[in-house]
Amino acid sequence: MDGAIAPQAAAPEAATSGTGCHGGRETMVAAARAAGKSEALDRMMADYPRGPHDQPQSMCPAFGSLRVGLRMRRTATILSGSACCVYGLTFTSHFYGAKRTVGYVPFNSETLVKGQLFEDIRAAVYETAKPADYDCVVVINLCVPTASGVPLDRLPKQIDGVRVIGIDVPGFGVPTHAEAKDVLAGAMLRYARLEAETGPVARPRMALPDEPTVTLLAELFPADPVGIAALLKPMGMALGTQVPTREWRDLYAALDCSVVAAVHPFYTASVREFHAAGRPVVGSGPVGVDGTAAWLDAVGRAGNIAAERIDVAKAKALPAIRAALEANPINARITVSGYEGSELLVARLLMEAGAEVPYVGTACPRTEWSDADREWLQARGTHVQYRASLEQDCAAMQDVRPDLAVGTTPLVQKAKELGIPALYFTNMVSARPLFGAAGAGSLAGIVAAQTRGRERYGRMVDFFTNVGTGEATGYGWQGVPQDHPQAKERFRKMRAAKVKAESAVGT
Repeated sequence: MDGAIAPQAAAPEAATSGTGCHGGRETMVAAARAAGKSEALDRMMADYPRGPHDQPQSMCPAFGSLRVGLRMRRTATILSGSACCVYGLTFTSHFYGAKRTVGYVPFNSETLVKGQLFEDIRAAVYETAKPADYDCVVVINLCVPTASGVPLDRLPKQIDGVRVIGIDVPGFGVPTHAEAKDVLAGAMLRYARLEAETGPVARPRMALPDEPTVTLLAELFPADPVGIAALLKPMGMALGTQVPTREWRDLYAALDCSVVAAVHPFYTASVREFHAAGRPVVGSGPVGVDGTAAWLDAVGRAGNIAAERIDVAKAKALPAIRAALEANPINARITVSGYEGSELLVARLLMEAGAEVPYVGTACPRTEWSDADREWLQARGTHVQYRASLEQDCAAMQDVRPDLAVGTTPLVQKAKELGIPALYFTNMVSARPLFGAAGAGSLAGIVAAQTRGRERYGRMVDFFTNVGTGEATGYGWQGVPQDHPQAKERFRKMRAAKVKAESAVGT
């Protein structure tokens, strides 16, 4: 057991009052700074900068960190947050196929203010950290514990050989769940790097290749790593580990690479750890003919591969990709938006197949690792919107009136209301290969199938024209119920008076 821990400072009133995690971003940020979290917040603001508006609409960002932990073997995850938030996160994780227990440390205003929550978390970590069961215990602070200054950095770094990692992943500090993957992946890479610098570490489960390896920084469709390995082989390089990893000891192999490929460009903290380990990082990915050629050049140069071997790799890969694109042409105007981080790569592939893509929106920030894709798209007339809001994506779709809109669930809903065929990016696009010859032919069929249905969407819109929208949805054929603005105003005044009375009692 560690030595005694000093009592936690009382939590700021803003984080423990009845407003809780619904108090608003500015209130929560102010509370977190007052509770001593300024350094952590400053790091989040630097790693995950916002756009022209506050932040994109997204599911709770902490889901990204939760997902990374739940996909790793011998890794326990404990959440510290409001019960409603924990319920939503665990529900979503199991909806996406997690078959793992998620730990939860409950709290109330008293235990939060008095510092008992930290002691409860610490006790839960000691109870969980059994070396027979786990290599690592991850503790995730959600909004209220972060705003209240719950000091996860004061947890023991290891217990009986089980690593302990505590991270803050508040919605007011990390804009999207994609970037929250980086929060945990980066923390794990840092821990593993420091371990490797101090002595021998465990070998990965799988045998290490003899060739110099490329670590992929991305979550990819399962067929894509196989295709990327085939692209690298003629250069005398091999595919290494994919980060986020599936096991702790894979982190050592990820760090022990020749080149890091930041296929998803938002892993800022992870890139920082690879740079600290002396590893070069390249952006973009082997998508289409132009993208594959440029990516092989960049990876080869970063790995000190001779130009002749890079040319051999391109000569072997590019004709097959070009043939696949020619055999699967796409003749359609398409808008692309999403929050996965691969939106620019998908747009490049669609355009190389013949599509017109006037707009690409991504909830992720602009980083140097997507510059090559942004420049390629902009040179061909595509507007690229980083930190895109739903309103921006919908406005672009309504302005362009595409043959197909690829985007998030609410955008797809809006598109279908307008009679525009639409695809949900995460389930329909991310669930297909993207790279190499396999990726070149993967999207044409589904685009063709959806765009052929535009006439059917138009008939559906016409059929439901008189059904009503908004509050009148479903009443079109029977007549919309009469509106009573006087009653609404009366109830509004009653609610306002009740809130005023409760505030007066609280003071």
